[in-house]
Amino acid sequence: MKIKVKNLGALKQAEFTLGDLTIICGYNNTGKTYATYALFGFLSTWRRMFTIQINADKIKQLLANGVIRLDIQEYIKKSDQILNEGCKAYTQELPKIFAAPAERFKTTDFQVSIDIQNISLAARFNREIGSGEASLFSITKSEGSKELVVTLLVEKEKVKIPRDILKRIIADALKDIIFDQFLPNPFIASAERTGAAIFRKELNFARNRLLEEMGQADKNINPRELLFKVYQDYPLPVEKNVDFTRELETIFQKSSFIAENYPDVLADFADIIGGKYTVTRNDELYYEPKGQRIKLSIDESSSAVRSLLHIGFYLRHEAQVGDLLIVDEPEMNLHPENQRRIARLFAQLVNLGIKVFITTQSDYIIKELNTLIMLNHDKPHLKQIAQVEGYRQEELISSEKIKVYIAQVVSIILEGKKRRTRCQTLIPANIDPELGIEARSFDTTIETMNRIQEAIIWGEE
Repeated sequence: MKIKVKNLGALKQAEFTLGDLTIICGYNNTGKTYATYALFGFLSTWRRMFTIQINADKIKQLLANGVIRLDIQEYIKKSDQILNEGCKAYTQELPKIFAAPAERFKTTDFQVSIDIQNISLAARFNREIGSGEASLFSITKSEGSKELVVTLLVEKEKVKIPRDILKRIIADALKDIIFDQFLPNPFIASAERTGAAIFRKELNFARNRLLEEMGQADKNINPRELLFKVYQDYPLPVEKNVDFTRELETIFQKSSFIAENYPDVLADFADIIGGKYTVTRNDELYYEPKGQRIKLSIDESSSAVRSLLHIGFYLRHEAQVGDLLIVDEPEMNLHPENQRRIARLFAQLVNLGIKVFITTQSDYIIKELNTLIMLNHDKPHLKQIAQVEGYRQEELISSEKIKVYIAQVVSIILEGKKRRTRCQTLIPANIDPELGIEARSFDTTIETMNRIQEAIIWGEE
């Protein structure tokens, strides 16, 4: 999956490919968060943005005969057009995604390309649509089949669903079959996640006040606008983080595939935060330090505990194979040792089938990932080092799974222009299987600091 943007915030022209582990690094105000939020917004809304047309005659046939068969290949042939039109529709939504003036995105272009040639129809698909406890019709695809079968499960006289809605439901099924394999389900921990954790109760109060206003409002006021007024000044990722913290009591009842199958991963995370999170029946959120018989409220807990709250709940209660975990600045509030450990945790997640996307300014995270890359070779001395230093095989990672981009100003030829110009873009970093990631923006800063300190120490000689 490749993303290409023009005139998106600081990024004048840039593209990046989503890997198993994707990293964007660079200085402040270079467009890292813009790229991150735009990606998250697209993956969160693509089903709504994509349009698949279902022939009205097919609906008539369904209601007349009780069953229709759709050739999925016919819709795959149109997938490029569906994707391009969906990206155009999404570009128009960017002001809402960023909660920013439309003028700011007047010349923005956002494009996604996927490898249409590798669309797989191997998986089964089964969905039943009903009303109350009764199923009205089913949408199925057998394993390896190229046909989508829609079947009425009741007499046609009892089907009260409008035909437009029938079209939309069938179209949504086709979207999932064709595109879901390329577009992972995203979960984001935004840079504002610490504030969302602290003020979760206040955010509940704000929603309750709006509900009270709705009951007292003039009938001419649109209640939907009033209800969502609390979010209108916040980007979609922040809104999602707020919603997540407000729903922790419900989320706490669920169990992820990691919790069910890989308890060692959760144990590693517990070591990083030095305890665990708990939610009571009264929707009270606490942090319990390991080895101590106390419960701390989140605002009493350390900034590191608050910073990792969303990731912790995601890992234990939400994570599924194929997801994309997006973390804006995972190093936020973390000691260097824990920055190293969070890098090792991300590598484990990638090896378990969860894609990870991060923005970072942490040399510790990059250097630790380099260590994991360099140790991932079948050489006796490397195995010995890994054993002595406490690295496990499941933490090591192949360089082929990683994509790294540096946000920086370079001289390039913009599309439609004939001469070079200096602008902000994303440059792919070299990744050597033996030496790891070449992160020039970090190396230059470290070299400058070392040069100054050497001059201070040895300057008199």
